Amino acid sequence: MTFREYVALGDSFSGDLYPALDAGATAVAVALERTRRAGDLAPLGAASLLYRNDDARWPDFAGRDLATAHPGVAFRSFVEDAATIGDVFGEQLSGLDGSEAPTLVTLTVGANDLMSLLVRRPPADVARQAARDIAEAYEFLVDAIRRARPAATVLVATVCDPSDGSARMPGIESPHKAVPLEALTDVNAHIRTLASGTPGVRLADLHARFLGHGTSAETNDCWYWRRSPLDPNARGASEIRRAWLDALETPGR
Repeated sequence: MTFREYVALGDSFSGDLYPALDAGATAVAVALERTRRAGDLAPLGAASLLYRNDDARWPDFAGRDLATAHPGVAFRSFVEDAATIGDVFGEQLSGLDGSEAPTLVTLTVGANDLMSLLVRRPPADVARQAARDIAEAYEFLVDAIRRARPAATVLVATVCDPSDGSARMPGIESPHKAVPLEALTDVNAHIRTLASGTPGVRLADLHARFLGHGTSAETNDCWYWRRSPLDPNARGASEIRRAWLDALETPGR
């Protein structure tokens, strides 16, 4: 299939802000205020790299991008830092007009929904019910994307675990009580099942790919930004892009 448009939806795992900050490729105001609206920043996020590689920074990916494989493909990004599933529904989807055009949609969302749950450290039964609610909302979101773009290939992604299985999440860890990772496990299981059973939907298993590259990793092998360890650094963004390419290049539905 030749894609006519690429649409990026979701949170900071798709965006340019943190990878560009990590690479020192932003305007001074962006670095100070940590917001992409404060000035220029380099297109080093996963969605930007998937669309058009930075050959100088990532020469191994030269020619392995959508702009090369699908000449003339348009690119629109609606991603926002800290976006939740509700934000994608309420704000980002409004910009996705209905169309029969062959479209690639990438979706990275769910991490902020889960983190807002995990920081409260609810009882196990409450966490499990909340995880079911998040998973159901995620499925409704994917269905809405497919209704708007019935000819789309939708790349969904599992939610990463920066704690590398330790349940000590950077910024929300407690010396007395670990966060309930079972909720993250439940949501990711639902995303994997959704991808395996839904035509036009493919999986990028970022959870599996990023394990070992979080709090347990040495500095040069960490894929999260040191100043915001729940968000990807420049290497992490490239690895997300790699996961998307692998999913696209694997024969599927």
